[in-house]
Parts: sequence; C-alpha cells; structure tokens
Amino acid sequence: MRYGYACISMKLSYPQKYGGKEKGIPPITTGRTMIKRTFDTKGVDYASELTLKNVKDLNQIVQWNVLNGYEFYRMSSGLAPWKTEYEWEDLKDLDEIQAYFRSVGWVAKTHKLRLTSHPGPFNVLVSPKEEVVENCIKDLTIHGDEFDMIGLSRTPYNKINIHLGGAYGDKEASMKRFVKNFPRLPESVSSRLTLENDDKASMYSVRDLYEGIYKEVGVPIVFDYHHHKFCTGDLSEQEALEMAMSTWPEGITPVVHYSESRSKEQLDEKIRPQAHSDYVYDYIDTYGNEVDVMIEAKHKELAVDKYKSLHLMDHYNNLSSTRSYV
Repeated sequence: MRYGYACISMKLSYPQKYGGKEKGIPPITTGRTMIKRTFDTKGVDYASELTLKNVKDLNQIVQWNVLNGYEFYRMSSGLAPWKTEYEWEDLKDLDEIQAYFRSVGWVAKTHKLRLTSHPGPFNVLVSPKEEVVENCIKDLTIHGDEFDMIGLSRTPYNKINIHLGGAYGDKEASMKRFVKNFPRLPESVSSRLTLENDDKASMYSVRDLYEGIYKEVGVPIVFDYHHHKFCTGDLSEQEALEMAMSTWPEGITPVVHYSESRSKEQLDEKIRPQAHSDYVYDYIDTYGNEVDVMIEAKHKELAVDKYKSLHLMDHYNNLSSTRSYV
C-alpha cells in the first residue's frame, strides 16, 4: 500500500519554512504559469521557457520523492502554460523538455513510483455545450501526451482522474452524454481515465458512476472517502469502497482519495465541511483491501508523514502482537 500526496512538496516549495533551508534557496515547483495578457505579449517562446522550468523541477521532485520514501505522487496539471493555444512542436525547447520527461519516467519505472494526475474541474465531458466538451477533450489530450512522453503505462495504474462535473438537473441524461462523448477521447486518455465520486448529494455517488458509466464504458472509479460522507448513494463506506474497487482491471491496485474536514480540524462551523484539512488524523480503514491512498490534505507530504507517525507504527505493532512464534 502506497501513501501519496498531490503536486506540491511543502519542503521543496517552501524551503525556508518547511525544509530547514537558509534564505536564498529557490523553491522547486511545477506551478509556473502566466495570465492570458502575458501570453499574448510574450508568446509561445515564453511558454516554452516556463514549461522547461516546470519539467526540470518535476524531475527533481520525482527524484526527491524516491530518496525520501514517497511511492505515490500526483503531478501538476499545469506543466505547459496555455498549451491549448499551440502545438508541442511549436516549443523551441521541446527536445530538452522531452528529455526531462523521459528522465521522470525512467526514475518512476526504476523505483516503482506511481504517477497520476487530476485535471481541473473545467473538464466536463457531460456538458450539453459542444464548446465545453471540445475544450475538455483538448485539455485531457495534453495530459495524455505528457504521460506518453514520460513513458507511463496506458492503463489506470497511471490514472488521469476527473469528476463528471455537472448534473444539469438530470443525472441520467448527463451520464448518457458522457457515454456518447467518451469515444471521442484519444486512446492516450481513454485508457487511463478514471472518475471520482462527488461531495454533494445532488451530484454523483459511487453507485451512480457504477451504474451509469462503468457498466456502459468501463471507466474505473476512484473512491473518495471524504466525498462519500456527503453523497452516499445509500451505500456504507465499505460497500462504496468495494464497489469502486471492483471496477479496476485485474492486477492494478485501485486508488482511493482520503481527506478530512477542515471545519472539524479548525473547530470552526463557518468553514464548509467539505473543505480539506491541513492534516489527517483518523485511521484510514481499507477494510482489509489493498489500495493506494492519495492523501488530499493541504500540507501535502507533511500530512503523509504525520499520518504515518500517528497510525502506521501502532498498526504494525498491533499486527506483531497478534502473531504467535513457535
């Protein structure tokens, strides 16, 4: 079982505050971007420079993860700023960018580091508006291209995860639009795509995704523990977890997402209960199932470390105490 974190390493992104580094050490981050006005002014060459810096730092983050025992990592979805406005071949630094992507893939494969992504909420394949669907396909294709350049498997082991994104007052009709639009995705995306249950009762539960999407086109479901509390589909936590797990191909460990309520952590009822906490405190019960856990806490790998220190040693000690030795 792997425990992962998403996009930003606190120690690398904020080296003085969390990494114990002296002032002057630059942050290592993959979040360099620009506003549209800057892109219009500086153009594709500047986008190429930012992309190169992002993938250089991605390479460093991946190596740092391996050295520090993190076996599961969600990459940023913004590696190539304004990529929908140009082709990969337009980037003046493409050869070097591809070299760093290959290095990321080599490190991940050599050290069994699982890499995934979670494109943003504007990716809505169920939208009744053709323009929105086309933009979704474009954005997801960028992720598929990046995964191919890295050399990641065209399987959900290296998942590209999204939400359905909207119910539009008719969940059944919306899911049918997803099923209709799904074949429009390139194989680089459709082979890796997963769907996640939502955190609103009016949206999509694990049961909805299972009945309306998985049974139709076979897209695996990522179970989100925190979201399930607000949209159960009349399933218990264990039932929803195991229904989601049943959608994954044989031989690929399913991914689950875990977070806790910031309102509870901060003892502040004014905070939306769906908001994510800085750390996680409760034991993550997988009910004896083997999964990889993406911890979606705001303090990223620090939350993973804290969880392990709080729970895993006690868990292993309990296992040891139940063994009999002859």
